[in-house]
Amino acid sequence: MKNILVVGAGGQIGTELVPHLQKQYGTDHVIAADVRPEICEKFSQMAITVSLDALDAEAYAQIIKKYKIDAIYNLVALLSATGEKNPQLAWKINMGALINALELAKEYQCAVFTPSSIGAFGLDTPHDQTPQDTIMRPNTIYGVCKVTGELLSDYYFSRFGVDARSVRFPGLISNGALPGGGTTDYAVEIFYEAVKNKRFTCSLPADSYLDMLYMPDALNACTQLMEADPAKLKHRNSFNVTGMSFCPSELYAKIVQRIPEFSMDYQINPVMEKIAASWPNSMDDSCAREEWGWNPVWTCDMMIDDMLAAVAKIIADGRY
Repeated sequence: MKNILVVGAGGQIGTELVPHLQKQYGTDHVIAADVRPEICEKFSQMAITVSLDALDAEAYAQIIKKYKIDAIYNLVALLSATGEKNPQLAWKINMGALINALELAKEYQCAVFTPSSIGAFGLDTPHDQTPQDTIMRPNTIYGVCKVTGELLSDYYFSRFGVDARSVRFPGLISNGALPGGGTTDYAVEIFYEAVKNKRFTCSLPADSYLDMLYMPDALNACTQLMEADPAKLKHRNSFNVTGMSFCPSELYAKIVQRIPEFSMDYQINPVMEKIAASWPNSMDDSCAREEWGWNPVWTCDMMIDDMLAAVAKIIADGRY
């Protein structure tokens, strides 16, 4: 049985990935690591939990040795909009955590999963059915980190044999944790405001199409790729994956069908607008489908019904 270390466990992905991995590998085989004390306290109720600054390579190594780690899920990152407020800090955290994961994986023979993003693309990338292999010249520090991370992970595989794999996530929609500074966060926030206040102010233009993926599919993408036969992987870092594409006005129209009194207006965030304009409207994920059987389950309508039900319970329980 594999021993898994999830670093940056308290973020949007990690909050739901830890229990997902526990179901697959067993509770005692998943270690949740985060730098924030309140996150460690929260996870201590459900998983083996350690406090870790991912930039501290020595402490990182001690955890890998203590728990005999076979695979690292490196989720540490400052997201797109947050990163633009402090590019140097974003580079330090995003790249520092990754290089430590790869170096330690080389030393201790671990596999590494690191999520990449549609943020790795840029204005010059084809925006419709964005190919797996295409020009990648992002205009955000977050995107620069993601492209660098993809190249670095491939380098560690080809040069040192590190089993590094990743997917390019689109916007992720979930109810396990509130979003943390991403350009696609509106697609999560809108559900909370629709249920609680019946009105929402959107930070992106009405016609900003972006790829999205519901978290249950995203979690399956992580584990399916990491369990895939390496002999079948022509690509490693990183695979396009997607589940749906919509713009704010389309999402609003679907929600208002379910909550007729819901209203939405717009207060455009120019930084987010610029970022969104550089990202794909839709991605071609055929390589992931062909090489490791990627096949998302959740449609847009299924996601909306599930999110509204989950968010209503969260609000009723006083957790928002």
